[in-house]
Amino acid sequence: MTLQGITRSAVLQSLRPYWRSLLLLLALQVLQTLATLLLPHLSAEVVDLGVSRGDRAYVRHMGLVMLAVAMVQVLLAVGATWLGARLAMAYGRDLRARVFAQVQSYSLQELNHFGTPSLITRSSNDVLQLQTGLLMVLTMIISAPLMAVGGVVMAVRQDAGLSLLLLVSIPLLLLAVALLMSRAVQYFQKMQGQIDRVNQILREQLTGLRVVRAFVRDLAERQRFAVANDTLTDTALHTGRLMAALIPIAVLVMQWSTTALVWFSASRLETGTLQVGSLIAFLAYVAQILMSVMMAALLFAIVPRALVCARRVEELLRTPSSVCEPATALPLPARSSRGGAGAGVVFQGVGFRFPGAAQAALLGIDLRIEPGQTVAVIGTTGAGKSTLLSLVPRLFDATSGSVSLGGVDVRALSLPVLWGAIGLVPQQAYLFTGTIASNLRLGRAQASDDALWHALEVAQASDFVAALPQGLQTPVAQGGGNFSGGQRQRLTIARALVVKPRVYLMDDSFSALDYATDARLRLALRPLLQDACLLLVGQRVSSVQQADRIVLLEGGTMLASGSHASLLQNSSAYRDIVASQRDSAVLP
Repeated sequence: MTLQGITRSAVLQSLRPYWRSLLLLLALQVLQTLATLLLPHLSAEVVDLGVSRGDRAYVRHMGLVMLAVAMVQVLLAVGATWLGARLAMAYGRDLRARVFAQVQSYSLQELNHFGTPSLITRSSNDVLQLQTGLLMVLTMIISAPLMAVGGVVMAVRQDAGLSLLLLVSIPLLLLAVALLMSRAVQYFQKMQGQIDRVNQILREQLTGLRVVRAFVRDLAERQRFAVANDTLTDTALHTGRLMAALIPIAVLVMQWSTTALVWFSASRLETGTLQVGSLIAFLAYVAQILMSVMMAALLFAIVPRALVCARRVEELLRTPSSVCEPATALPLPARSSRGGAGAGVVFQGVGFRFPGAAQAALLGIDLRIEPGQTVAVIGTTGAGKSTLLSLVPRLFDATSGSVSLGGVDVRALSLPVLWGAIGLVPQQAYLFTGTIASNLRLGRAQASDDALWHALEVAQASDFVAALPQGLQTPVAQGGGNFSGGQRQRLTIARALVVKPRVYLMDDSFSALDYATDARLRLALRPLLQDACLLLVGQRVSSVQQADRIVLLEGGTMLASGSHASLLQNSSAYRDIVASQRDSAVLP
């Protein structure tokens, strides 16, 4: 990504509300530069017109003027730095909000494409690098060119002959900076990818800590992390060495320029064609010019990494979600009770293929779930059960055919309306940091405590919640780590029940429950399903055999469909599943 690309895509859009502050910042830096350039000129006049003539009054007067100019210069510098920092922080805030909103709009397809570690790095570290780069730009890149141009003008005004030295020193310094930066960009690009890798390994180890310890893989995982960590460290050291060379080179060029300037002006001072004050002012202007180049060099130490981060953030912002809002959203018809044709969920010729996959995950699925009905989906691992369920809330969009709710294609419904009509219990029971009450109210913030307790009772979770000292206000750790798997599963079921949706989607949601709890929960659910659809994905036949209809998936296609009794009679594949679970003591 070029600097022009950053300005067009991220920086300009995020800074657009602050254009007045940017103009004020520019004005402050212009005034600061003028004050800084005026000081050497005043000092030259003090030396040539005051000190050399012994005019104390003139020296005293000009000293007060120089003091006032210096104070104004300091105040302007402080104001410009404060304003630049405020703008940079506002930019970082706005860009983080844009990135977060973009990630929130993604379907599972985009989330899987980028990966969680990379999304975290782009949302935090990359945005921070851009924010730091912008701070440097606002405080240095504007004032540095002004100082350099103004210094050149004032230096030529003082002595055009001596100014020829700048034609050597400035290009020499710029060439050194360009050579170093061309190498640094490559290292910065590697570094951000290596940060992703470190985050990925760290996240895997923290998430799978029990698995790592169960298989005694602590040492191997430490070595794997050490390799990624050492690789990142080596790249950072190479980059640091390049950046460390900038300041010594700049100082060397500045000292060489000062020495050459004094050498060539010595004869002119002796002949009187050059005044001492003019030489002092010229030295100050040369120092200011080279200092401006040094400031640019410091900026280049950050800008290459910011460019790499900008490319990564830009990729995120420019990647549209495969699941988007319809151009004109249709209303969702009112709920209807059992028997209302087309009022539930309908899969019509549905097919789905993951991007880049050789085979379709689902093919030719025709399925109807009316209000009051329970439809269960069962099949071997990889048959497409969870994928089928994910098409209803548009976690993915069907690549062929259609999925409709209440007679309306889900792609024609507004996403908030669609999601508000669905109570999803995911395969992995996940709770958010907070309390039991805040988790249960996730989909219905105004739900009363009575509604929460009723949902807990149906989900067979009221007993253990009531036994907790703080009840509904019991703290929940991240991911619900302070509860067992069965408790988390029942709490996530209760969370869906609080919403009172028109469609319940339960993805293997009874797997952590014992048979007695499973049976009680399914029995307690029946009154809530009078005007709602239940699409249930299960692995255990005992969890799905009471469903109105059982769909057997195999290889993404519907192999058989019917009640438990009819499938036992007509489907050999279903009989094999039942027999295997009885042999494994999965069925009572």
